Amino acid sequence: MTLSALDPGTAPYLDLSDPTFSIRSEPVRQARAASWYARTPYGLAVLRYDDVQKLLRHPKLRQGSYLWPQHNDVTGKFATWWMSMLLCQEGDTHARLRRMANPAFSPKLIADLLPKFQALAGRLIDRFAKKGECDFIAEFSEPYATGVICDLLGLPFEKWRELADIAGDMGLALGVTFKRDLPIIEAATEKLFAYAEELVADRRANPSDDFIGMLVKANADKAQLSDQELLDMIVLAIFGGIDTTRNQLGLAMSVFIDHPDQWALLAERPELGKAAVEEVMRVRPTVTWVTRAATETFTYNDLEIPQGTTLHLFSQSAGTDPAVFPDAGFDITAERKAHFGFGGGAHHCLGHFIARGDMTEALKLLARRLRNPRLNGEAQWLPDSGNTGAISLPIAFDPEA
Repeated sequence: MTLSALDPGTAPYLDLSDPTFSIRSEPVRQARAASWYARTPYGLAVLRYDDVQKLLRHPKLRQGSYLWPQHNDVTGKFATWWMSMLLCQEGDTHARLRRMANPAFSPKLIADLLPKFQALAGRLIDRFAKKGECDFIAEFSEPYATGVICDLLGLPFEKWRELADIAGDMGLALGVTFKRDLPIIEAATEKLFAYAEELVADRRANPSDDFIGMLVKANADKAQLSDQELLDMIVLAIFGGIDTTRNQLGLAMSVFIDHPDQWALLAERPELGKAAVEEVMRVRPTVTWVTRAATETFTYNDLEIPQGTTLHLFSQSAGTDPAVFPDAGFDITAERKAHFGFGGGAHHCLGHFIARGDMTEALKLLARRLRNPRLNGEAQWLPDSGNTGAISLPIAFDPEA
């Protein structure tokens, strides 16, 4: 059976292009109960844990996010960068570029940076702890996520505001309002490439051993790393590190506000920090789906999937699949199967060590110092699909003495 031959009533339909669509909605749960997949304007959505796990590593699927601009009928500088950078490459090119970036994200390097993460989180909390209120995104998660990338890449922290704004504007491309927001996205992309060019010029004049300095040295051999690949890699490191961590920390705070007993438990038992990060990403990942595309026609679960078909593997739906998580409530002490918030297979998130490390340190310190957090006004949110998160999250808490 081919996709085009499917009876419209055979599989559920989810309109992912609708900005009001929520990946956590009842229609998604009903679709998951009825079928392992749903039809969408962008291809197939894969809804269940076991199928997501298998298809993440299926030999006849490639990384599919490179098609996202095409799905949205978008061209321009962001689309060109998106389709050519590391995330969207395959085979030897992907392996070569990944080798270039790996040293900056090693577990040892991240362990060495943990004291800096702790100090940064402490300084930011100091600014509002006695007030008993803050906008969590503007006053913590945004400067924290950006500061972590500044530490990692050897950038001055004073640039955090500008870089955070650029990353936020570029991040609109990863949501379902991509085409509507294209002028904002394009302007931000131009700014970040201009900044990357400044960084390259500076490192050539003043060699360093940081991540960017390492890439500039590798660029001396154009066959190893071309001029364009050099800029693409720097833009990815800045944009990717800021946008996802900022969003994920905001989502974490939102989840914990809904589960105050778990927040109190984390304050009492900071050793649960790592588990807290994993549990948040299981139930409320910022990357709500990861994408694959069929490199040839193949059959899966008796369904013929034609070459070129895009499959959106719903990490959020998989992470709450009752077939695998019969007690799927939020519990940072529970033993769980692995979530898919960092993807999987050859394209497993390169920065997962740093993301896990910086979020663990942040949540441990936040839980200890911000007691009894609650909403303090109306939050503003990105659409609840694609890459999601809070734009603003006003909270109140018990002021520090």
